[in-house]
Amino acid sequence: MSLPLRFRQLHDHSRAEPTVSWELRRDRLQRLRHLLIRHKHDIATAISQDFGNRSQHETQFLEVFTSLQAIDHALAHGHIWMQPQSRPTSIWYKPARNILLPQPLGVVGIITPWNYPLLLTIGPLSCVLAAGNLAMVKLSEHTPTFGTLFDQLIRQSFSDDEIAIVNGDSSGDRSGDSGGNVALAQEFCALPFDHLVFTGSTAVGREVMRVASTNLTPVTLELGGKSPAIIGPSADFRHAVTRIISGKLLNAGQTCIAPDYVLLPKGREKAFIDCARDVVARFYPSLNDERLATDDYTSIVNQRHYERLAALCSDAQQHGAVLTPLSRRAPHASTRLLPPLAVTQAPADARIMQEEIFGPLLPLVTYEKIGDAIATVNAGPRPLALYVFDNDSRIIDRVLQQTVSGGVTINDTLLHIAQEDLPFGGVGASGIGAYHGEEGFRRFSHMKPVFRQSRINAMRLFSPPYGKAFALLMKLLIR
Repeated sequence: MSLPLRFRQLHDHSRAEPTVSWELRRDRLQRLRHLLIRHKHDIATAISQDFGNRSQHETQFLEVFTSLQAIDHALAHGHIWMQPQSRPTSIWYKPARNILLPQPLGVVGIITPWNYPLLLTIGPLSCVLAAGNLAMVKLSEHTPTFGTLFDQLIRQSFSDDEIAIVNGDSSGDRSGDSGGNVALAQEFCALPFDHLVFTGSTAVGREVMRVASTNLTPVTLELGGKSPAIIGPSADFRHAVTRIISGKLLNAGQTCIAPDYVLLPKGREKAFIDCARDVVARFYPSLNDERLATDDYTSIVNQRHYERLAALCSDAQQHGAVLTPLSRRAPHASTRLLPPLAVTQAPADARIMQEEIFGPLLPLVTYEKIGDAIATVNAGPRPLALYVFDNDSRIIDRVLQQTVSGGVTINDTLLHIAQEDLPFGGVGASGIGAYHGEEGFRRFSHMKPVFRQSRINAMRLFSPPYGKAFALLMKLLIR
């Protein structure tokens, strides 16, 4: 069935049943939850096959568990979110009442990237279903094994007029090259959705927004950018390095909110590298011993991305940067194994300092004063995430107040994305709009404003013919 026909099926269903009971919303969320529980190992295996090697433990923790968190949060609170909300009424119009009536938008399109194909589908989808909508989901061509499996699982649990899965091109590709069947991505974006969610690169996000604008489709864009990690002068240095390396190397750095570069006090580069090597040896012993399997360390998703990262390294060296391995294992192109590298002395015009890295390469940038670190962050586009490590609350507050980013984790990395009571999204070049929890419910609902007039009201005093009484009222009101 063609995309327009599949969309029409969902659209007609949404218009035929504009009111969606909590019982039906809960049933859909529970079906989605049962699907994940029953097939969590199959899903992790499929994603690993798509990557060449993707840690099954990481998939269970980062994707399955976090997806279940989102669903469970919606199940626990959705019936409250969908209740009409009372709003104050101006004194001049009492005893009338104001309410906000949450209503489903209709059909929401979701474009999912390859790096977290399950989480970045289920995250928005759980909010979409809680809000009473139907969904059409386009998965990336870079995860075809997962895409085929997920399509089968959805078809087993949902009817075609509830959720439709489209497998195809990788419009969420963060390298800036959409690859594959670009026409399919454009056709998907051109459908007259009631809302469209895209997760991917800023460059492709601009094109998604341009195509969607033809139908005035509202968009939520979850993009990326260069998310900094600031080690403050009073930080627990070893803790900071440990948590930065942990956040950087999950999924081999192929994470939209991974620390992209580190800002640390001048003279601490060697201490950072020495500590980072200890952390890598402890977390990933196979990266220092070729006799061990690298099951816990994820491969780069495909050859093109591996070559892109190699090109970043080559360009950095040509610009005078120093690349320091954080383990003894050498890169292996055929398996796309890329061990972590620290990058020092990289000039600002090197590609690695201009582009989102999306891999296990970690530039170290020094500063003299914390104000210099803040200035470095503010000199670039606003990042999707920011991390600050310090034990001095004044330093932390200064960074929070003087920088703008999509989200922040203090004295750790990544964990703000796992908080269902915090919205997740970017700002400026790193995104438009946010979802998660109640904010996600509102994002995918029309919060209809309703004014309910009382049988007893004063509006007759404001009707023509206008005379002295009206003039006195205006004198009273306008002063």
